[in-house]
Amino acid sequence: MRERIVKLAVREIKDGMNVNLGIGMPTLVANEIPTDYQVLLQSENGLLGIGPYPTEAELDADLINAGKETVTAVPGASYFDSAASFAMIRGGHIDLAILGGMEVDEHGDLANWMIPGKVVKGMGGAMDLVQGAKKVIVIMEHVSKHGESKVKKRCTLPLTGQGVVHRLITDLAVFDFTEQGMVLVEKAADITLEELKQKTEATYIVSDKIADFAV
Repeated sequence: MRERIVKLAVREIKDGMNVNLGIGMPTLVANEIPTDYQVLLQSENGLLGIGPYPTEAELDADLINAGKETVTAVPGASYFDSAASFAMIRGGHIDLAILGGMEVDEHGDLANWMIPGKVVKGMGGAMDLVQGAKKVIVIMEHVSKHGESKVKKRCTLPLTGQGVVHRLITDLAVFDFTEQGMVLVEKAADITLEELKQKTEATYIVSDKIADFAV
């Protein structure tokens, strides 16, 4: 399921982009970026030019991403303080942010930073990214482990941002958020339109150019 989502998400990355990958599933996207692409991955804690996950020999405990994972840096990578990193984000210099989500609703609202009553590390940079990045892609599973749709009419969890999602990618579907509303543009080949509707709480429009994906 995660592999399917990641393969769909990597299509959004174009050669030459500055990209921020959220913690969790979005970090897996880095492994699928074409090797001939010149893409700079940015981390809120002050690194532009994140490389692959380190081998045992490359491990450096001081070199981490925003999710506290050890990483490597590509040749020409740049280090800077957190203030400069957030100035980069707020200044509109991040072409694409791929973030995880707990809930997305039909208005393009995103909830991804906390569940009330549960301990969290903090809001991180998501609230800045959804406002500052030129394009925001959210990736998540379509249905929760309890069988509830995570694609809502209205988010029930605390919001990260309102109307900030440009595209939502799940294991079952791809939705775009337009002036006309939430539009289904792709669906999994192994699900019917009726089955998808039953698993989706949100109201959406089906594109007349809808395609199936099978990854």
